Amino acid sequence: MSVLDELFEQALSKKSVFRDKKYLSVDYIPDELPHREEEILRLANILVSILRDSRPSNIFEYGPVGTGKTAVTKLVLKKLSEKAEKAGIRFRYAYINCRFFRTNYRALVKVAMELGLRIPRTGLPVDVILSLITRKLEENYRFLLVVFDEIDWLVKYSGDDILYQFTRLNSELNKSEISLIGITNDTRFREYLDARVLSSLSEETVVFQPYNQEQLYDILLQRARLAFREGVIDDEAIRYAAAIAARDGDARRAIDLLRVAGEIADRSGDFKVTVDHVVQASEEVERNIIREIISILPPNQQLLLLAIAGLSKLSRNKITTGKVKHVFDWILSQIGKQPITLRRINDYLAELETLGIISSTIVSFGRHGRTRIIKLEIPVEIIENILTKDPLYSELYSELIRTIISP
Repeated sequence: MSVLDELFEQALSKKSVFRDKKYLSVDYIPDELPHREEEILRLANILVSILRDSRPSNIFEYGPVGTGKTAVTKLVLKKLSEKAEKAGIRFRYAYINCRFFRTNYRALVKVAMELGLRIPRTGLPVDVILSLITRKLEENYRFLLVVFDEIDWLVKYSGDDILYQFTRLNSELNKSEISLIGITNDTRFREYLDARVLSSLSEETVVFQPYNQEQLYDILLQRARLAFREGVIDDEAIRYAAAIAARDGDARRAIDLLRVAGEIADRSGDFKVTVDHVVQASEEVERNIIREIISILPPNQQLLLLAIAGLSKLSRNKITTGKVKHVFDWILSQIGKQPITLRRINDYLAELETLGIISSTIVSFGRHGRTRIIKLEIPVEIIENILTKDPLYSELYSELIRTIISP
């Protein structure tokens, strides 16, 4: 305990480079969002109809990760809520992060809870929850806006029933009205929706473009002035963080880089945050992003990734979709699941490629047809370390290495 006491005493006695770290949190939404004025006005112009006692259109927001979609939405809704309250308009919004509430039932329960309803742990039938939501709205609110952030996770995992239910609910409401906002980085998202859902949505779109390096620098400068003590961070460090994040136009990553760089400086006992700290932060943030992405993948995609990791580790030949399906089918058989079609596996592979975990190329064999060649884009050891923490996955992977793909 003496080592711990010494560590904690040093932390208490040493001055941190941070003034207030909350300004480098993804949850912090500043009152001004640099270089998103156009998107803010576009969204506000659609939603302003609430202040005129008219239901706004449903909205889909598209754009890569870290382009400000969530921040813009929350900022506009915060300001809209304040104006609606002053005007005596009974407005409420419910925010659902579909990466964590990725089934229709869980998302519906989350909406109910956002409205102050208490759903028993044993659960209730969907029609009962919808009735409770309807009654709550009719008694308390004129407008409800439901925000489905990362909506593609919900629809790919659990279908689009909840969207249809909410769009149809308006016909059953007398005093209240519901509108939806869907936020996604998947430009093909509409392809996953049923025709009946598409016809009932009648949505408008707001498109977000990636930030460039100078825009990211402006964003980081704004946050750095709030988060760090005066004079502790080099301008070169801010510019370097902006340059790294500009590869993807990702403001979220840029902000994470500054926060982690500051934490590394604190741990090292340094009084200045430099480019070297940002370099170290970049390596750490990259590992954290990969870990987060893989840990929240649906089980079937995790198992497919396990199969690819095994093949990558031991196979001396190119990894084809045929080999991946063979190993994946074996894994599913070990846990009592039925094989999945090659078409569905290709869908999973496409999603893993979108996330940057794998890459693939189509190779033609002339009259013998074509196949997809799979390549891991991250070290196989990282996947092993993340997935084999689960005892079941660890056992499957060990058996896989021994009996399926060992030479």
